[in-house]
Amino acid sequence: MIAVFSTIDMILGLYTWIIIGSAIFSWLYAFNVVNPNNRFVGMIGEFLFKATEPALKPIRRIMPDLGGLDISPIILLIAIFFLRTFIATSIAPMFF
Repeated sequence: MIAVFSTIDMILGLYTWIIIGSAIFSWLYAFNVVNPNNRFVGMIGEFLFKATEPALKPIRRIMPDLGGLDISPIILLIAIFFLRTFIATSIAPMFF
């Protein structure tokens, strides 16, 4: 069972870094630091969008409109932190 919990924790940790990378990439794209016409940059942006949008879209529907401020990645990171802590402290000790 420890392998299952370790794998889930690793996947959630990797997804955390994907969310952070997506936020940084969106800032770079918004401030024209990266060239959006570059094929490689477009592939990275598309991957990050497709990887994070299914989790961020429901949060964006629930959150009120804050103008240009998008705090949905922060809320998702808090939820992932809660889930990782909950698994490590409440669920995993029941099996050991």
